[in-house]
Amino acid sequence: MLAGLQDVTFEFGARTIVRDATWHIQPGERIGLIGYNGTGKSTLLKVLVGEYLPSAGTVERGKGVTIGYLHQDLLSFDTEESILQVALGAFEKILLLEEEIETLGKRLEKEHENEALLHAYSDKLHELEMSGGYDIHHRTEEVLQGLGFANNDLQRPYKEFSGGWRMRVLLAKMILQQPDLLLLDEPTNHLDLPSIEWLEKYLLHYKGSVVIVSHDKYFLNRMVTRIVELYQLQLHFYNGNFDFYETEKAMRLDLQQRAFENQQEYIRQQERFIERFRAKATKAAAAQSAIKRLDKLERIEDVTVDRPEIKINFQVDKIPGKIICTLKHVSKSFGSIKIVENAAAEINRGDKVALIGANGKGKSTLLRIIAGTELFSGDRIWGHNVEESFYAQHQLEALNLQQTILEEMKNCGSQKTEQELRTLLGCFLFSGDDTDKKIKVLSGGEKARVALAKTIVSKANFLILDEPTNHLDMLSIDLLIEALNRYQGSVIMVSHDRHFISKAANRIWEIEDHEIKDFAGGYEEWLEWKERKKPEAAKNGVEAVKQPEKKAAPEEKKAVERQEPAAVAKAPVDKELKKEMQKQQKNLQQLEEKITTLTRQKSLLESQLASPDIYADKNRFLGVESDYQKNGEALAAANREYERTFEKLLELEEKNK
Repeated sequence: MLAGLQDVTFEFGARTIVRDATWHIQPGERIGLIGYNGTGKSTLLKVLVGEYLPSAGTVERGKGVTIGYLHQDLLSFDTEESILQVALGAFEKILLLEEEIETLGKRLEKEHENEALLHAYSDKLHELEMSGGYDIHHRTEEVLQGLGFANNDLQRPYKEFSGGWRMRVLLAKMILQQPDLLLLDEPTNHLDLPSIEWLEKYLLHYKGSVVIVSHDKYFLNRMVTRIVELYQLQLHFYNGNFDFYETEKAMRLDLQQRAFENQQEYIRQQERFIERFRAKATKAAAAQSAIKRLDKLERIEDVTVDRPEIKINFQVDKIPGKIICTLKHVSKSFGSIKIVENAAAEINRGDKVALIGANGKGKSTLLRIIAGTELFSGDRIWGHNVEESFYAQHQLEALNLQQTILEEMKNCGSQKTEQELRTLLGCFLFSGDDTDKKIKVLSGGEKARVALAKTIVSKANFLILDEPTNHLDMLSIDLLIEALNRYQGSVIMVSHDRHFISKAANRIWEIEDHEIKDFAGGYEEWLEWKERKKPEAAKNGVEAVKQPEKKAAPEEKKAVERQEPAAVAKAPVDKELKKEMQKQQKNLQQLEEKITTLTRQKSLLESQLASPDIYADKNRFLGVESDYQKNGEALAAANREYERTFEKLLELEEKNK
């Protein structure tokens, strides 16, 4: 055994984290420590390493066992040293040995005939070789590069980097130390997808044991062979990955619920017996025995009281046109760093796009371009009736610090009742009196959850989400996935949570060679396609190959040929009905084109009216103003006609069912 707990009870103030827990960590184990947010997973790791002392029981550690512990508190560390020097700190003994060798070398320059000094110098060189000292720089650079650092970053001062990048440096240092036991608290929080994949490969071949606290199901599935769940103040053990745990737990909870219900029925029977015969002299002894049995009875917990079944529901006010957003000839650079160049892409109604790739490729920048909060060259064209809502970290600044969480939600204009808002906030880990907290006292993670909840109730038909799963636990992520799958609008999202992407996205965008590469399929299909692409790229000597076309189902093919919305894609049985549907669809397409043209004309006329020069020529001003009024009337009429046509199509679809 490397380390563990024996009959440990730990109380944090008035709150109990774990009671009578026993857990032995064996060599070579890869363990996922899971539980709802706030149950005390991080606290339990601190008990394991001795930062907190248990209220009862003992914390055990094998003789000479080394433990590495990665946690968020490490971010308080600061230094002027380069990140390479910080990571090399993992080899403290070797670095001291290098200093000794350098000192001896300088002495030998002056005392080159000193045989004792020469032997000492030779011994130290041999010791350096045996300890692997000659390749520590190469190994350190390899690990840092695997975690996403470029070569020219390695000599930059540690203090220049943001918190997420600092955490990567400290993770690299810990990996290089190769402790017998690694305790990793949310290690993927600050990593992009390539870095997570690199970390997975590294840890899969790691000789020591690893305990991982993570909300990333995909990561846990690939990494761990055992799950330890902190649930109802107890540790529950499952020998398998996360998928096995979910199946096994469902069975356990079903058995526990049945046992609970049977016990409750037994208790009711005993109470009825006691109530009936307590006062009778002939049965009083039996009644007292029943009371004692109930007092000694070990009560089974009701599984339904832990987290209730709740759902997040999106509402959409307006149905948009077929095209949500079009990007044409889009270019963006930051100094010499090029993000995209002459890029083009299109988001259609019903698309759930995941924008993925390494950090620094410009994913968040592209989201801001789509949202209209980032300057760029090129065209970003909104479709008809599109109402967007943008969730990103900067949204936190828009929160009213003086309001409570509930007041902030009430001011969103969602027309939801207070109970509905409280239920929604429960999905984002705000329950009970939490909703009455002022925004100003919330942590950064809590503010982010409030901002995400505001995005959810916005009634927008197009959501732009930048890392929406940060600060959410597994249950909340699953609730968000279910909501996005039911959502009738369109979505573009950036996330490093592969479970979230694989369940919520039906289209993948990747920024590659300063272009937007579009894949019409889910994350798992995209991974398979990338794997198939590798041999071809190696054979042809190029990285990029043409994306295979996804074979459309017959109904989808007809819809594409007719350019019909998904809601009216079925082939009608009645010929007259089919003819009428095609006619209305053609009208709808013509109206979309007309609205797009009128919208562009409106923007042009507004820019002319915004110019001071136009007011110098009265006739010119009156002409442009008249054109602007006519344009507004035509645009309003086209919008009304579009809505009537779309409703007509929906009616025809109902008849066709």
